[in-house]
This record gives sequence, structure tokens and C-alpha cells, in this order.
Amino acid sequence: MNIVTYLVKRFLRFDNEQPFIFLSALLAFLGITLGVMVLIIAMALMNGFDNEFKKKLTVMNYPLTIIPKFYGSVNDDLLLNLEDKFPNLSFSPYVTSPVMARSGRRLEGGYLFGVNFDDERKVNSVLNTALKGIQIGRFEVLAGKSLTQELNIFKGSKLTYIFTQMEPGALGVTPRMKRFKIKGVFDSGLSAYDKAYSYTTLESLQRILHIPANQYDGIHVFSLNPQEDLKKIKENLPMSVSIKGWWQDNVNFFAALKLEKTSLFIVLMLIILIASINIISSLLMTVMNRRSEIALLLSLGASAKEIKKVFLYLGIIVGIAGILAGVFLGLSGLWILSSFDIVSLPKDVYPTSTLPLDLSMFDFFMIVVGAFFIVLISSFYPAKKASEVDVLTVLRNE
Repeated sequence: MNIVTYLVKRFLRFDNEQPFIFLSALLAFLGITLGVMVLIIAMALMNGFDNEFKKKLTVMNYPLTIIPKFYGSVNDDLLLNLEDKFPNLSFSPYVTSPVMARSGRRLEGGYLFGVNFDDERKVNSVLNTALKGIQIGRFEVLAGKSLTQELNIFKGSKLTYIFTQMEPGALGVTPRMKRFKIKGVFDSGLSAYDKAYSYTTLESLQRILHIPANQYDGIHVFSLNPQEDLKKIKENLPMSVSIKGWWQDNVNFFAALKLEKTSLFIVLMLIILIASINIISSLLMTVMNRRSEIALLLSLGASAKEIKKVFLYLGIIVGIAGILAGVFLGLSGLWILSSFDIVSLPKDVYPTSTLPLDLSMFDFFMIVVGAFFIVLISSFYPAKKASEVDVLTVLRNE
């Protein structure tokens, strides 16, 4: 056993004469453990919510949407051409109109989509689930759960939609209105979409809006790799048509989520930084308490480098022990939260009723490396001061 290993083991023991040194090191260990544990759980929660929002927004906003630059440029010819060139993708043409849904005296704004439900099933998993055992017919509608709750209506009820288009009447022009029968209800998990979106047959809405049967307001596209497929489809589109991805309408939202995640990481990392102050204080107290022993060791032939290693290793051991304990507790916490329904979330506020947890390897690596870096920096200064003890001055005073 060399002198460095011997001294590290000796200085790690509890000192009855100086218990506060051990207590300070214990507080540093607990602080680092707590910081790493909280960081792991917090980053897993942030990633989980981020992924859940992306899943929901991908479904209700559709991975890709083809829209016209000019009226009539999205038609059957374009649809057939795209289906022929991209057989691996699913396409669903649609017609849409802003509407006011009215039931009694209650009104709610939103959008009414006219779709071919056989095609829409392939691009929208929420509607595919809601349409099981249901056949939507002419002037029948599939409404969102939040809308039916807001207007206090049920399956089989009549719902009047007021369109923005005007039509001439006896005393002037009046908004176009049409009553639909609620045939089914869908639940996407996002109340804003469930309240705003309703679906009817393509033929019904085309007839109300006086749109030709072979023309559409756009085409929804389902793709597993939308960012790559967007470039491929764009190359095969005429100049009169454009295509957009779901993320392009939510850039600010996900930028805010990313900023929030980064801010949370920095703030929680401060817990580890504060805990590292205890490492500095405990090591400095050890240096001050062992000055005579250090001076004696230096006079007997121990090098300043060996003394520096002793105190550097002391800080690193306390830090690594705290990091390992924090990783264990953090991963255990994730397992408990994912295995047991401890926390339930209001489903009308969040996209899921259970805590979504997803710890990425990159975040885990950043937490461990960041904590170790803080511990290493905190241990360096006390180790440097220990190696700079003036042997003659200390021995003369002792």
C-alpha cells in the first residue's frame, strides 16, 4: 500500500476530535446525491412531456399537409399522381371551413373538416379508434369530446354549424347554417383540438360550400419520416402547391420547451454546485487540522504531488459516491413512478393522465459528467493548498 492510498483511507475515517469535518463531507455527499437524483427525474419528466406533446400534435396536425397556393390546384389529378409516386405513404384529401357550433344558446368556434373516412383512418389514429363500429353518413358528424361536454350534447343529438359563407335571404344576406347529427365522439387527449375540430363526410361539406367533387382544400399525409419525405414530395409538386410539416406550425412552442428544459437543467445543477461547497469546506478543514502531519510527511520525503493527490482523491471519492447514490435513487424513482400510479394528471390539461417518463442517454451522460466536473473542480483548490504547506513554518510553530 503506497502512502497516497494509506492517507486517503485514514482521512476518510470518522474523527472523534473533529466531527464537523466528517459532518461537512456527509452533507456534501447528500447534496450531490439529491442533486443528481432530482436532475435524473426532472429530465425524464421533461423528455416524457415533450414526446407526448409531439405525439399528440403529430396526430391532430398531421405529419405533412399539402395546401394550394391558388384555388383549385389541389385536385384528383394531383392526388392520383402522389399516390402513384409514393405508394408507401397514406394520403387523405380534405375540405375545411371555419364554423360556429351552436346548441341552444351555446356557441363554440372551430373548424369542420370534410374527409373520406376510409382514407382518414390511415392518417389519423385518433379518428381510427373513434370510428370503430361507426359509419359516418351524409350530414352526420364526428365531434370532439370537449365540444360535446362544453355544449352538453351526446351521440344522436343535433348540432347546428354556422358557416362563414353568406347566402342571400329575404331581408339581405345571412350566414349559411346546417344541422348535423352527432354520430360519434373522438378523444385526442388535447382538449383544445377536441373542442375545435369536427369531421363530416367529404361530400357533405363540398355540397354545403359548393365545391366541385374533384377539388380539395388540401391533402393530409401520413409519414413515419416526415422531414425526409417532405423534401421528396416537394420535388414532385407543381408550383401552384406547397407542403408543410407539423413542426413548422409549432416552432415557437417547442423552442419554449427546449429553453425550459435547458433552464431547469442549469438551475438543478446549482444544487450540485452548492453541495460542492461543502466538499471545499470539509477538505480545507481537513488541511487545516492536518497541517502538522502534512508538514511532517513532507519533511520525511513525501512529495507535494503525493499530498495533492491525497486531498484530490478525498474530494473525488465523496463526489463519485454521491453521484452513484444519486443515479441509483434517481433510476429507482423512475421505476417507481412508471410502475405505480402514484401521480395522476388532469387529462383535460395534459396530453396524458399518467406521468410520462423518458430519460435519454444524452441527458443521463450530461448529468453524470456535469456533476463529476463540478466535484473535480471543487477538490482541486483544497488539494493545491495542502501541497503548498510551508514545512519550516509549521514545524517551528508546532
